[in-house]
Amino acid sequence: MKTMTCKQLGGACDKAFSANTFEELAELSKKHGTEMFQQGDADHLKAMNAMRTMMANPGAMGDWFAEKRAEFDALPDA
Repeated sequence: MKTMTCKQLGGACDKAFSANTFEELAELSKKHGTEMFQQGDADHLKAMNAMRTMMANPGAMGDWFAEKRAEFDALPDA
């Protein structure tokens, strides 16, 4: 199991997510983002807008995912 924070995944806080795969971790992060969106958290909304801008460029988004997956893969198992 590996752990990354919301900030490490492009978010706005230090909430930690732990999962066995990058896909599981991304899903936990997405759920957290949805919760923060529903709460209207300003810092998370700002981070989400930055992600939306990046998503407009498919190549940039693919590069970002590859970078985060590599970061996840390089983490030691806890």
